[in-house]
Amino acid sequence: MELAFIPSPSRGVLYLGPIPLRGYAFCIIIGVFVAVWLGNKRWIARGGRAGTVADIAVWAVPFGLVGGRLYHVITDYELYFSEGRDWVDAFKIWEGGLGIWGAIALGALGAWIGCRRRGIPMPAYADAVAPGIALAQAIGRWGNWFNQELYGKPTDLPWALEITSSADGRVPGTYHPTFLYESLWCIGVAVLVIWADRRFRLGHGRAFALYVAAYCAGRGWIEYMRVDDAHHILGLRLNVWTAIFVFLLAVAYLVVSAKKSPGREAVVEPGAEASGGEADGGEKAGEADDADKDDEAKGDEAKDGAGSAKKT
Repeated sequence: MELAFIPSPSRGVLYLGPIPLRGYAFCIIIGVFVAVWLGNKRWIARGGRAGTVADIAVWAVPFGLVGGRLYHVITDYELYFSEGRDWVDAFKIWEGGLGIWGAIALGALGAWIGCRRRGIPMPAYADAVAPGIALAQAIGRWGNWFNQELYGKPTDLPWALEITSSADGRVPGTYHPTFLYESLWCIGVAVLVIWADRRFRLGHGRAFALYVAAYCAGRGWIEYMRVDDAHHILGLRLNVWTAIFVFLLAVAYLVVSAKKSPGREAVVEPGAEASGGEADGGEKAGEADDADKDDEAKGDEAKDGAGSAKKT
């Protein structure tokens, strides 16, 4: 008998009248807000303007959602296009099914478009938002908990996840909570990137590359624990191979970038420094005016003193 386990919600959606409120969608939305909030703080600290991260996110987020869904549908096409399935379900993103690899790839394309329109270097923007993306993933993984999906192998550990649903071939029981493992790992990745960025002043996309490499390192072993259906190549799940390949690319970028572009960008947003300079100049001009007025006042006082002396 299990003494303890993580219970699954009895349902992943609540209805406010005719309006469905889905836990999966809430987790994605909250994650996006956290990523934009933290990215904005980091962007300002690097010398950028407030609001720029949100403006570019308007491009990145929709592209990322489409990319994540495309990756999921392509790699799990049998869920939507095999016999007895309804292909319309491929568009029901609110029911779950986003591939992080596709989300990052197309999200980066959207961010590149937004950065290009603003004249901002894409690597600098990526460095600013990297830990926020990791936190967004940590929050988004709880959407899998609401949907009772993507769990690991059976276990009787105290933190096992109880699965109660028998839909889509699920077998009720207690399993490794891989959603929780990945959520905690992503929090650790965010902390690592923030620490490394402060310690080594990472620039030119290296903070983002560190995030990618660290995430892939965790995703590999977590993915290996999962028991949901997946395509296999040479005995390994497709996503494990993807994690290995992307990890190697990220590490290679870190090494090459450090040699070609050491240090951090001096200017991340054209015009931001000029605006700050104008503000400083205005303050200095005001201070000079005040000094001139003080000098004039002292001169008047001296004249009055001299006049008084003559009268005496």
